[in-house]
Amino acid sequence: MFIVSLTYIAPLADLDAAMADHVAFLEKHYATGMFVASGRKIPRTGGIILAKAESEAALRKVLEEDPFYTRKLANIDVQEFAPSKVQPGLEGLL
Repeated sequence: MFIVSLTYIAPLADLDAAMADHVAFLEKHYATGMFVASGRKIPRTGGIILAKAESEAALRKVLEEDPFYTRKLANIDVQEFAPSKVQPGLEGLL
């Protein structure tokens, strides 16, 4: 399991212009099961993606396709973690 932290490095207007493509990227990887949850940081300085992947390298390869990354709108930081406890119904995350 990984926590992906995106930090915006461009004006919000540029990010808003790329949002539809970014959402399509997210939807593609929700469909594969790689992305578990995602959303904006508050205040709006970036976003978070919770992801399941075979390895950090495999996840980074996918993240490099994100329009926010390819258009140099956000930096990406990846942190691996090992969940040890979850709410009932989320056992698949363990």
